Amino acid sequence: MHANEIRATPEQVGRLIAKQFPEWDGLPLAVLDREGTDHVLFRLGDELLVRMPKIDWAADQAVTDARWLPRLAPNLPVRISAPVGVGEPDEGFPWQWTVAPWIAGDNPGVAERSQPSLAREVAAFVRALQKADRDGAPLKTGRSRGTPLAPNDDAAQAALRELASQGIDLDAIAKAWDDAVTAPMWDQPPVWIHSDIQPGNLILDGGRLAAVIDFGGLGLGDPAPDVAAAFWTFRGAARRTYRDELGCDDATWRRARGWALLPSLTGLNYYRHIFPRMVAQSRDTIAAVLEDVREAD
Repeated sequence: MHANEIRATPEQVGRLIAKQFPEWDGLPLAVLDREGTDHVLFRLGDELLVRMPKIDWAADQAVTDARWLPRLAPNLPVRISAPVGVGEPDEGFPWQWTVAPWIAGDNPGVAERSQPSLAREVAAFVRALQKADRDGAPLKTGRSRGTPLAPNDDAAQAALRELASQGIDLDAIAKAWDDAVTAPMWDQPPVWIHSDIQPGNLILDGGRLAAVIDFGGLGLGDPAPDVAAAFWTFRGAARRTYRDELGCDDATWRRARGWALLPSLTGLNYYRHIFPRMVAQSRDTIAAVLEDVREAD
């Protein structure tokens, strides 16, 4: 998926488990055929999941997850993927890695993503996360989600130029992006944000939200990236319900459009030939933002 990624193998992970977590040595180990952009995932026995970073930008997540997720978990209405073990570099693998509980369930499909009931459940998770104790929590910095949008304008403009031949309404996208960048900035204390509340990071059980996973973007910042789930994840009445449940103001909603657009624009270019699921999701998100802009006009 990435030119410079490092992919752990089952044999390598098996040796790491045997050496560092002998209590789990001998459990069946299998690589999962579905993965995200920054980890290779392995099922370990019936109860555990091994998360192996595959790219340098994910190398710090093991430490962040181990420090903050156990602290946040008691305050949240659904399960999160708090590690039960942190592995160290060894056997030729260069980064720390984690073992977390296996959480059974499915990602929401199109039908579930149109349900106001799911929007209410996700919004309840976001509200609870925002209210969690912030003492000592990491502040979002640089150009990461949760910081001001404007420093990312060059990346968005470059992506738009590269997309000129892909049959996308670039004028409408550029207008929506400009509206987001020029929206008033967040001027209140930063809040805890997940930063990537998209369908692949939601787990349903019996149609209800059971867990939220993958906290690689966790930190304190502008809540707009979590509001952006309205466009990444929800459709129709569910999108409107999500906004109503969060009670965000117009400026935050405009910035949320921007945080939905930015990774979608860059993702269309970056993943065009290597990750069809991400490309399809990016196109759906762009369409959702433009639909919302048209409705607002």
